[in-house]
Amino acid sequence: MTRAVDRVVRAIDAVSTAAGWLAGWFIVPITVAVSYEVIARYAFNAPTRWSYEVGYMLYGAQFMLAAAYTLLKGGHIRTDVLYERWSAKTRATVDAVCYLLFFFPGMLCILYAGAVEARHTWEIGERTGLRIGTVGVPMYALKAVIPLTAALLVLQGISELIRCWRAMRGSAR
Repeated sequence: MTRAVDRVVRAIDAVSTAAGWLAGWFIVPITVAVSYEVIARYAFNAPTRWSYEVGYMLYGAQFMLAAAYTLLKGGHIRTDVLYERWSAKTRATVDAVCYLLFFFPGMLCILYAGAVEARHTWEIGERTGLRIGTVGVPMYALKAVIPLTAALLVLQGISELIRCWRAMRGSAR
């Protein structure tokens, strides 16, 4: 049983790491778009609309897709005034309760609402104001990142909850 749980935890952590790696590479097209805009605007007095939209869409996706990786690495904000003084077992218990009472219900609500919104965007063919030829850029790809992010966070939350359970039992965290 322990080996199976270890494999599940490793698999979830690998998915979160892969999402973080992918999100990290989003900086390349963001940098290209912003650099192009700066050169076009200031060197040639020819600003563009597309670079702003590319920048905010990719940055939003990058920020969201990196959330599960950030949870894996313990990078989210936490009030450490009391937390750091507690034993590992107490920290794990508090974390587990918070995951169960706040984190999972919140993420499941975001997953549901995000999926509904992404589907609606797909159905109505929502587009941005930016035009490529005569057609606007579709918004469904960006809006689909919201439920994807929630799903990745739920998965990583399961991995963290397993770690909490092990720490509460006195096993290695």
